[in-house]
Amino acid sequence: MIEAQSDTVRILGEEETSKRRQILDGARKVFMDLGFDGASMGEIARAAGVSKGTLYVYFTDKCGLFQAIVEEESLQQGAAIFKFDPAQDVAANLAGFGEAYLALICRPGGGSAIRTVMAIAERMPDVGRRYYDRVLEGTINRLAGYLEGRVKAGELAIDDCQLAASQFQLMCQATLFLPFIFQAAPAPSPERIRAVVDSAIRMFLAAYGVKG
Repeated sequence: MIEAQSDTVRILGEEETSKRRQILDGARKVFMDLGFDGASMGEIARAAGVSKGTLYVYFTDKCGLFQAIVEEESLQQGAAIFKFDPAQDVAANLAGFGEAYLALICRPGGGSAIRTVMAIAERMPDVGRRYYDRVLEGTINRLAGYLEGRVKAGELAIDDCQLAASQFQLMCQATLFLPFIFQAAPAPSPERIRAVVDSAIRMFLAAYGVKG
């Protein structure tokens, strides 16, 4: 009897997770296609293939639904960022980080979430702040932590690793991110990303590399 109850709870839990996933996938498409203001709970329910009643069981309004999507996007991006390899030199690690970072933020279709967050951040500052903390500042913090280790090892000369990390991140975005996010250019090719990141590395090491 206990095992049967446990199986029932597990199945119900899986169904709950699957239904929530279905709703989030439908909502993401509506938000990306219509923007936050253009989206409605009715449109989201239709896109997700559920009734409005079911939708409201999971989310009380579209603000909560959008926040759930931003939260998920934040976690996915945080998990996808390049992991530093202590066996490689600084230039190789910076190259891997820069290329992975640009491939993530400039991926086809990947700019929609950023554009939507930017459009509503003034009205929903908690959403904008959460996205910034989890995705943007989180990425800078990871790079700054790596740089601090290289400073202690005598491989770099940096007074402010947080500033240096931000500078490298922005140098990698040069000519790529803004045209992409404003839809003035398509997602950059891997070759173009590599060329821009290589240039950023040369500039970064010229400023912060230890002069032998």
